[in-house]
Amino acid sequence: MFIKNTWCVAGWSKEVPQDGFLARTLLGLPVALWRDQAGKVVAFEDMCCHRGAPLSRGRREGDSVRCLYHGLLFDRSGKCIEVPSQDTVPANACVRTFPVVERHRWIWIWMGDAAKADPALIPDTHWLDDPGWRSLDGYTHYDTNYLLICDNLLDLAHLPYVHPTTLGGSEDYARNPATVEMLERGLRVTRWALNTAPPPFVQKVQPFDGLVDRWNIYDFLIPGLFLMDSGMSPAGTGAQQGNRENAVMFHSCQALTPESETTTHYFFGQPHNFAIDRPEVTASIHQSIVEAFEEDRTMVMAQARNLAKRPDFRMTAIRADLALSRYRWLVERTLAAEARTTPPLATAAE
Repeated sequence: MFIKNTWCVAGWSKEVPQDGFLARTLLGLPVALWRDQAGKVVAFEDMCCHRGAPLSRGRREGDSVRCLYHGLLFDRSGKCIEVPSQDTVPANACVRTFPVVERHRWIWIWMGDAAKADPALIPDTHWLDDPGWRSLDGYTHYDTNYLLICDNLLDLAHLPYVHPTTLGGSEDYARNPATVEMLERGLRVTRWALNTAPPPFVQKVQPFDGLVDRWNIYDFLIPGLFLMDSGMSPAGTGAQQGNRENAVMFHSCQALTPESETTTHYFFGQPHNFAIDRPEVTASIHQSIVEAFEEDRTMVMAQARNLAKRPDFRMTAIRADLALSRYRWLVERTLAAEARTTPPLATAAE
């Protein structure tokens, strides 16, 4: 089951062409994303109402889309306006559309009740295109359920073990407990590591001479959004008290969108606010993040294969699991609330 009454990321802005389509499965449904003549993104269910052919294999005709199976033509609202084989259009001939918002290089889509799709609910990710920050667009694909990836992001105690040559730093990072606060649609995790070694990916581009005070403060929001303020300053210079004058800072934006029950889209960027006039620094940071996320993917996929072999396996809880256990509880509560308020689908006879 998926949480549907929420904004999730369908793709990067650059993925939706001015001509043509981006075809992508989201929350188990095929979706065709395209731009009208004004450049605004439109989202159709990628199924012609006639025979279910993918409209992403169709043809753009101005602000309309023609199915190239039997030629039905749909306007941007999803209403069929022409059936070449007959003079009249059936009253119920339409395709489902979804609310979409293009903001800060991400395409957001609402797959649930369209009447509840308030753009004010979209989380702030302005760092992705703020002129004071720099980042590159990232994407990876997982062949596993999105909740296992959520678990990984909610427990950053794994950093020194999974990422020793990229994001990790010293193993003492894992010994620093995180604090967890509940939010209305997620939770906030704060972890400080004082007098610790700087991580390798920072040493490549902005090296420190000694130890640092490092922070990772992030909101993890329904349905799988990870928005993290992170960075480090020379040890003992007051970062924990708010002094970031000599800090190296990042604001990671990551989004997990289920493709199906067993596959997941993962969109990410790692904006930084230093050396923004040096593209080689941005490229180095991005490459380190790509390598680190492949390390995550390798571990989580191996975990998933192991768990599939032991359906009866019960995980042993440790202190570092606090955030992920609370988030799992929040997901279950949200799913239950949606199930109570979602009306049953109408039958064809109705």
